[in-house]
Amino acid sequence: MLDPILTEPWHCLGTWFKNNDHTPFDTTHGKTFWDYAGHDQKLNSLFNEGMASDARLVNSILIDKCKKVLEGLNSLVDVGGGTGTLSKAIVDAFPHLECIVLDLPHVVANLQDSGNLKYVAGDMFKEIPASDAILLKWILHDWNDDECLKILKRCKEAISRQNKKGGKVMIIDMVLMKNEKMNGEAFNSTETQLFFDMLMMVLVTGKERQEEEWAKLFFAAGFSNYKITPILGLRSLIQVFP
Repeated sequence: MLDPILTEPWHCLGTWFKNNDHTPFDTTHGKTFWDYAGHDQKLNSLFNEGMASDARLVNSILIDKCKKVLEGLNSLVDVGGGTGTLSKAIVDAFPHLECIVLDLPHVVANLQDSGNLKYVAGDMFKEIPASDAILLKWILHDWNDDECLKILKRCKEAISRQNKKGGKVMIIDMVLMKNEKMNGEAFNSTETQLFFDMLMMVLVTGKERQEEEWAKLFFAAGFSNYKITPILGLRSLIQVFP
């Protein structure tokens, strides 16, 4: 996060407020974060390594303490799963599970399939492979509401093709809490959440969301129910059902 590629956009907020660019990152670099990463190996590697490090932290929680959410599944698509760190851990813990990592071509280039783990180059806005479950870790907060709605609709289509009545989407992301819902660490938690919200505004088109905002997106995408389980600091596991 301290690389100049990522810090320089913070100094362009004043300019960005006066133009029509989507983000301060666009103002600074002349292209979106994702386009930049697609053409710059340094940023691509930094981002993928950062997400892999985060995945190692998450998989210790997801697999050890939330194992039940993966039980009974035969197939899973890890959307935006990067180099597959989390998916590899899931497949190791559930050898029968067929797992696909879906990400952009420059991310999965040269990555080799292994056993039940496969890599697919694609665009989550266009189509997601059919499966029992879709996993979105640290994905939706990168996108605005309209973009999230498109992604969620593709997710619903994917699980519907696989299983007409069942399936689910599993989201690992932040759920902003109002102060009255928090414990004694309310101030520190709220401050950190707002910093993340600023980060999403500066680098990409996304934001952090309260439960009401998440629910509005889920129902607009055609889902019928959801369940939120806090699992790791500020982040929660949100299971969304058709």
